[in-house]
Amino acid sequence: MAAASDLTYSPQGQTPESLRTLAKYLELSLDEGKRVVMMRNSTGVCLVYLGDPGGEEDNLTGHGTISAAVADEILQLTQVGVNRIKVGDQTYRFFRSFTHIADVGAVVFTPA
Repeated sequence: MAAASDLTYSPQGQTPESLRTLAKYLELSLDEGKRVVMMRNSTGVCLVYLGDPGGEEDNLTGHGTISAAVADEILQLTQVGVNRIKVGDQTYRFFRSFTHIADVGAVVFTPA
């Protein structure tokens, strides 16, 4: 049973592309034992990194970009704190938080 602070997203129909994108990065994060970090840049895209967002960009490895629209939808469909999403047959549990890296805001997804 989900705690009161958990957000569980289990679609009745097709899973939104944004959550499938997040699931892809969560899989990479689980494989590498690192966190997923999203940082928006000035060109209207979000850079996606894996690593330890301990305040230094040197601790992060770039893994691509996603559009600002996809990033916005990920943020709309998840919440700060514990989340659970179902994508296909796989359930992902993660903790979403926020930090600053080199004076830029970053959203962090930590697999739980």
